[in-house]
Amino acid sequence: MPDIKLLECFPTPAPGRDFLIEHISEEFTSTCPKTGHPDFGTVTVRFIPKDLCVELKSLKLYFQSFRNEGIFYEAVTNKICDDLAQVMDPKYMEIVTNWKGRGGIRSVITATYGEQGCCDGHCDCED
Repeated sequence: MPDIKLLECFPTPAPGRDFLIEHISEEFTSTCPKTGHPDFGTVTVRFIPKDLCVELKSLKLYFQSFRNEGIFYEAVTNKICDDLAQVMDPKYMEIVTNWKGRGGIRSVITATYGEQGCCDGHCDCED
């Protein structure tokens, strides 16, 4: 079962400045709850930190905790968004999961947290 306790954070190195962080995990795996077959995808985490950033090794271990979990794509995406929002409370965050095709169908799921602002969360503007 995915475990939020695996996620560790550290203070943002630039408090008071909005900057965008993007982490991409190209080896994400979980299990289809209907068939038991493995699901393979890429997880992209984009966020503007408020006070905390997620530590990468802990993020990798957290992602690996989904490996044997029977869970739908939509639930994976929202679970990651909810857990990262809980531990970091960023100004803005976007989680995008891009799943490998199966049966001729590919899926891309996006979940967001916080306010995007005038530049879609990608600038240092005051909204």
